[in-house]
Amino acid sequence: MKIIESCIIGKKSPEACEDGMVVTDDFIAVIDGSTSKTPKHLNPDMKNGRYAMMLISEYIREELKADASVDDFCQGVTAYIYNKVYEKLGVEERLKEHPEERLTASAILYSRTRNEVWMVGDCQAIIAGKLYENGKPYEQEIARKRVELIEQGLSPAEARKQIEPLLIGAMLSGQNQTYTVIDGFPIYREGVKVVALKMKPVSSSIETYFQEQTKPVSSPNEVVLASDGYPFLKPTLAASEAALAEQIANDPQNIHSFIATKGIVEGNKSFDDRTYIRFVYCQ
Repeated sequence: MKIIESCIIGKKSPEACEDGMVVTDDFIAVIDGSTSKTPKHLNPDMKNGRYAMMLISEYIREELKADASVDDFCQGVTAYIYNKVYEKLGVEERLKEHPEERLTASAILYSRTRNEVWMVGDCQAIIAGKLYENGKPYEQEIARKRVELIEQGLSPAEARKQIEPLLIGAMLSGQNQTYTVIDGFPIYREGVKVVALKMKPVSSSIETYFQEQTKPVSSPNEVVLASDGYPFLKPTLAASEAALAEQIANDPQNIHSFIATKGIVEGNKSFDDRTYIRFVYCQ
């Protein structure tokens, strides 16, 4: 594995960033901690999203075996959070009924041994020029509701406050039941995407890529992994950053060209933390 470029940028500051990146001899991972929907924190020193990201990063670095399968990862990281935090704090029974208070995150991993990309939750990738996404099924409907509220005259802050009960309701009915997250409870396996990678000869793959995508690519064996902080993921970091900058300049509240459940709030540089890593998985 050869890293070409990578970055982590917090929407507000590095210290508050809920995104993380892990690179070991066996795995490359991007972890996206979910923004808390309640003021309750299971770690007094940080928000739940950052705590979830740090625990998952720790598990991948210290516990995940090189030959682990995606099911091994899902079961192992779930047990790690449950045993290390929920049981110790004695909150497991409450959290069964209140998913909005759990440590929640999404992750996307590349396994060198298995030559696979695992999409566990809301994350994205570009593999051989193709975009892969794994979004939450309810978000677009709630995002459209937010747009309607803003168009009716509500401020973005008021509109966000109005849709927060809808977001929590969707979590209560769907989290790890109709969509997948990492939250210390059994992962909804049907929502996990696995992409098996294949080695491709450089010349023929580039030719095919030009035919199908009409865009150049430096290597057919390149992979991009990213959090959902990039509204328009591109094959390079510079292009992804440029697309984000254009979105922020032209539609900072995400109500036109890119519809989302949140926009930029005062004091933040973007609407979400963002992480990007591009690498060659085999040469």
